[in-house]
Amino acid sequence: MTITSPDPKTATPLVPAAPVVPEAPLEEGQAVTFTIDGIETSVPKGTLVIRAAERLGIQIPRFCDHPLLAPAGACRQCLVEVWAPGRDGNLAKMPKPQASCTLEATPGMQVKTQHTSAEADKAQHGVIELLLINHPLDCPVCDKGGECPLQNQAMSNGRATSRFVDVKRTFPKPISVSTQILLDRERCVLCQRCTRFSEEIAGDAWIDLQKRGAQQQIGTFDTDVLGFAGETPVGASTLDTSGKPFSSYFSGNTVQICPVGALTSAAYRFRSRPFDLVSTPGIAEHDSNGSAIRVDHRRGVVLRRLAGDDPVVNQEWVTDKDRFAFRWQSAPDRITTPLVRTRNADGTRGELQPASWVEAFDAAAAGLREAMASGGVGVLPGGRLTLEDAYAYGKFARVALGTNDVDGRARPHSDEEASFLAHRVAGRTLDVTFSDVTAAPAVLLVALEAEEEAGVLFLRLREQVVARRTRVLSVAPLATRGLERLSGTLLAAAPGTEAEVLDGIVEGASDLLGDAAGALAADGAVILVGERLAGVPGGFSAVLRLAERTGARLAWVPRRAGERGAVEAGLLPSLLPGGRPVTDSGARVDIAAVWGVEHVPAEAGRSTSQIVAAARDGRLGALVVGGVDPADLPDPALARDALERAFVVSLEVRASEVTERADVVLPVAPPVEKPGTFVTWEGRPRPFPQALTSHALPDHRVLHGLADALGADLGLGSLAAVHAELDQLGGWDGARAAAPAVEAGDPPAVGAGEAVLATWHQLLDDGRLQDGEPYLAGTAKVATARISAGTAAGLGLVDGGRLAVSTDAGTITLPAQVVDMPDHVVWLPTASAGSHVRDTLHADGGSVVRVAAAREDVTGTDEEARA
Repeated sequence: MTITSPDPKTATPLVPAAPVVPEAPLEEGQAVTFTIDGIETSVPKGTLVIRAAERLGIQIPRFCDHPLLAPAGACRQCLVEVWAPGRDGNLAKMPKPQASCTLEATPGMQVKTQHTSAEADKAQHGVIELLLINHPLDCPVCDKGGECPLQNQAMSNGRATSRFVDVKRTFPKPISVSTQILLDRERCVLCQRCTRFSEEIAGDAWIDLQKRGAQQQIGTFDTDVLGFAGETPVGASTLDTSGKPFSSYFSGNTVQICPVGALTSAAYRFRSRPFDLVSTPGIAEHDSNGSAIRVDHRRGVVLRRLAGDDPVVNQEWVTDKDRFAFRWQSAPDRITTPLVRTRNADGTRGELQPASWVEAFDAAAAGLREAMASGGVGVLPGGRLTLEDAYAYGKFARVALGTNDVDGRARPHSDEEASFLAHRVAGRTLDVTFSDVTAAPAVLLVALEAEEEAGVLFLRLREQVVARRTRVLSVAPLATRGLERLSGTLLAAAPGTEAEVLDGIVEGASDLLGDAAGALAADGAVILVGERLAGVPGGFSAVLRLAERTGARLAWVPRRAGERGAVEAGLLPSLLPGGRPVTDSGARVDIAAVWGVEHVPAEAGRSTSQIVAAARDGRLGALVVGGVDPADLPDPALARDALERAFVVSLEVRASEVTERADVVLPVAPPVEKPGTFVTWEGRPRPFPQALTSHALPDHRVLHGLADALGADLGLGSLAAVHAELDQLGGWDGARAAAPAVEAGDPPAVGAGEAVLATWHQLLDDGRLQDGEPYLAGTAKVATARISAGTAAGLGLVDGGRLAVSTDAGTITLPAQVVDMPDHVVWLPTASAGSHVRDTLHADGGSVVRVAAAREDVTGTDEEARA
């Protein structure tokens, strides 16, 4: 992997760019030759005139046209004069100017834009005048002022003065489409970009044209039709044409593509003028898609984030979480100075007190030395690190601490998963890409809910589904709304039986499984597997067998932004950077030579769960923790006990549960205050520059200083030094780790009043990276418990009644939603308001839980359940 330091102006790719393949010459019948403004050009058959003009550098004004949306011809701003051959072969002028955004080029056509045609120029002036008749003159207070196409085109293609003297049309404003999106209807130019995006791209039809004539407007429909449980936003009060309430994870894109200030963000409204902002390119830190974003900041404060234009990854779309959830980086509980815990006179732990960096490094080094002399030190870096910081944690563990007890998986995991990652994922960058997925005739999702866990991937898949080029199948316990919008086929699997279902996908099998085998046997088919499969014994082994049996390509799609980079950097107890197995002597020699050490620990280390258990039992004396939330770990209670017993050095951006138990706290920079690289699920490095000036240090520099205090030279004091080492290491061309071969476990046995738990994270939940976003939180889905009709009937429960799900540890009580899913299975959101599965139930997917109709006095909140 070639690493190049990110440039503040242009983010340089970290892998050599793919060679530019010249376009193949168009064959007879594929090319159309015509003329624009006297320039003859040839374009592929079916090309729109407005696109052909763009290729020649000819600007045609427009509002409704967008390259990623279907043509609409709604605004009429792109009118051009057109001459076309008639039946006799002679050129004839079309009676009226034509919309170039819906007009396909034909052989011999002659097009005159406003640059060469007085008729086209007059028509465009007339359209602008018509749009401005009722448009309010509120540019000084409009959020779009300064970056508004209507402003620009009113100057370039409009009249200098207005002839309209009557009273303008007005509407009450703003309408709260959701807690996050506000609508000023009188500004709308009826381009329908928002409605087309919601229907064509996101599949969330929540806004549409209403009425006719002068009263025509964009808006939501407030009907008496009840919404469907489980998708209702917390702050929703309006419903759309289908009766479903507004609930879209992608609504912020409509604000960005709106060509006027009709749709605005509640979080940004009236906060700043666009021309007062400084813009810096960035990469979203919330998932493993690596979406390109633009960070807009003023006076050291980030005020908004927009989607970047990257056709290879996210096109021009991002999720609302990527767009709006950024205030965590400057939250009031931000740690800005090192903290060291004092000792009371009786030897008990005292309070955390501010300290200098030297004092903090010395205190941390003393505690770590003592732990190394007794039991050892475990390293838990978490899954949200940049590639550079992840590499530093791995090197710090092996060089400064002399251990392979390091694991970046701050979530449920397994040894089988570690073997799968070492065998099939590490070092295999760009084996499967977004382009491969969008070109695939069939895509199988295994333990992966694309809309919730990889939003942009969901949009890229849906684009192909709508175009009828891709078929989506999913191995899951139920068909979610996201799968329905992908027109997906559900291969129903109760939790714990996924391996059995995967092994059943063979040619000749009956019903859906045989059909799925045929689809995956098609050339270019792809299997996308999520991290949740780690909780299914034999799951990864079965998916490898399926890929080999069908010839389908296989990719791993984790949820967090730093997971894939952590694998490449060697943040696994059995893996070194570049996919090198720890147990391979040649791999250790390679690493030792680059690191300048005599040897690298040869024995595979402990996993996250084993590190936590060893620290709780006193077998490890200290923990180095990097931004881990105990609630994310498989057993949060065990993790809290371990943090209480061990000497803890925590590298954190904000105060957390770990801070409360840490002995030394070392503040680190959030992504907006440092340059770095996230690695996508594809293995594509995505570098980003530093946006805000800051004195905060990135993790790799803090670890470099801590290693120095321990007497070790980490050699990672700068980003360039990290990149130089990664470049020197390169990939591993030796033997890879063996593939896992784990037998499928027996299906969970359930008795009367019991069910198997299914669970996954919602995109918008109670995660700490969404703190301080009340507008965004209002669009999160309300937590519900999903069960089958048979299970509900057995419990005497009706749809909407309250269901209590319990273990010996606690109870979660939520409204029940009856859906089509296997009997004796209950689904809960992992970490949403009112449903914190691991914390409350001490359970996870595949666990057996008790289910019962809730008593009237049960409220269902986690706090009361624990009480």
